[in-house]
Amino acid sequence: MVDGACWRTWPLANQDSVKDSGKVTGACDNMTPQHKKGAQQSPAPFSVTTDRFSFKEGDEIIVKLLAASTPFTGFMLQAREVGGSSPLGSFTVTSGEAQLLTCNGLPNSAVSHTSDSPKSSIQGIWRAPISGNLNSIQFSTGCGSTKVCFSQPLNCDPGVSPDCYFLSAMTSPGDTAVQLEMTGPSDGYIAIGFSDDQRMGNDDIYICGRDSGGLIRLQHAFSTGRKIPDILPLGNVSDVTSSVNNSIISCSFTTRNPISTQRSGGSSSLYYLMIVHGPSNNGTIGFHTGTFISDTKVDISSPQVVTSEKEPPIIKAHGSLMLIAWMTTGSLGMIIARYLKGVAKGKHYFGKDVWFLAHVSLMTLTVAATIIAFILAFSEVGGWSGGAHPVLGCIVMILAFFQPIAAMFRCGPHHHWRFLFNWSHALNAVAIKVLAVAAIFTGLSYFSTSEDSWLLKVMGGFVGWEATLYILDSFLTTNLSATAVLDFSFLPQTRMELLLLVLFFLGNIAFLVALLVGIGSS
Repeated sequence: MVDGACWRTWPLANQDSVKDSGKVTGACDNMTPQHKKGAQQSPAPFSVTTDRFSFKEGDEIIVKLLAASTPFTGFMLQAREVGGSSPLGSFTVTSGEAQLLTCNGLPNSAVSHTSDSPKSSIQGIWRAPISGNLNSIQFSTGCGSTKVCFSQPLNCDPGVSPDCYFLSAMTSPGDTAVQLEMTGPSDGYIAIGFSDDQRMGNDDIYICGRDSGGLIRLQHAFSTGRKIPDILPLGNVSDVTSSVNNSIISCSFTTRNPISTQRSGGSSSLYYLMIVHGPSNNGTIGFHTGTFISDTKVDISSPQVVTSEKEPPIIKAHGSLMLIAWMTTGSLGMIIARYLKGVAKGKHYFGKDVWFLAHVSLMTLTVAATIIAFILAFSEVGGWSGGAHPVLGCIVMILAFFQPIAAMFRCGPHHHWRFLFNWSHALNAVAIKVLAVAAIFTGLSYFSTSEDSWLLKVMGGFVGWEATLYILDSFLTTNLSATAVLDFSFLPQTRMELLLLVLFFLGNIAFLVALLVGIGSS
């Protein structure tokens, strides 16, 4: 199946003579313009069409670039396997406005412009390899001009980015056929769906996943809710091609089945688009671990670039509360109990040490925020969402709930069994902290929609920051006095501990604010 090729449009402005001549072999790998101006991020100013949608060894396919309302000047054309990074096959051209290039040592494997003159159309003939394993090849333009495209991250190119989940739909006037393609990284399956709402249930689905023999197979299904969808006959589907390359699964096909979101039939012209992915076991799909849903209903006969749904405010509040609880109040409460018992030594309020009152107050806020966040998430989702995140969250919730209850029934400070409480209380706190951090990482993956995954990187920086401060505190308190290490003879030990606490707090706040901003803008 011909799913497409990797295309780029290059603006005339700021090109030097080499780029005007189209000798752009330096862009063979990443297909990024080498002139001063960056790659175009908007939909391509031309559409890409082919004269057929399937091929075998040695077949020739006519590929056309047709300008929309505005002529294009520069371009580069390759055919690549889905998920691949090298060109496949070879081209021939007849127009003087196009020339052949050698990329990755493969002659005639790319086509580019010969000048910066405005162009309304370009035609080339692509010839498939005569041997080897032939998988789907990728064409990712035409988005917004000839086809509906929905991707995550937005505007990602599955021919370039291995982390791109991509869905496209293209129709022809006067024809009921819909050409669909889907691709994305997964160890089990990817699937696309058409729905009347933004929740699972009553959805028309096509699944591209591994069967019991490990081969990629296309299935038609109907979702009835939070369980394995009912598999339907494939129906009026043709030109099916499926492949897997470097764990990137791809399926493309033409369907004349009416899209139905009700068992009894009936169809609409507007649907929410869904992309999901998850594991499979012996040919049976498991609960999806990732879901991307369009923010509005889409007419698949009207070419456009579709954006994904934003996270609901309640889910953002859930994430924010968990970050505040386990990046700030919980962290401060734990470090005070571990290292700062000597601060304000001898000072008591209500018959208790100051460090103890601070520890109890902060940990009470932490448990309260965790409980509220837990309730918000379950009230919004209305059930079990699947994946590792809710499992980790529930374990954190249970352990955090029983931690203060156990502390209320502890024995006295001088009781001979007191060490059992001290150790169990400390170990449970460490377990909660580790699991909470893991839950935050898995939760941030839902909000992290950029290709560089900066939210996860910031969280990684936070973990490194906390670990560094804990190691420093342990070194200062168990090995040497602060004055011996830093020669702060003018500072008492407790003042050094307070300085470290302030430094710890400021660093945590900086990471927290960055993550809260990321969640708010996701």
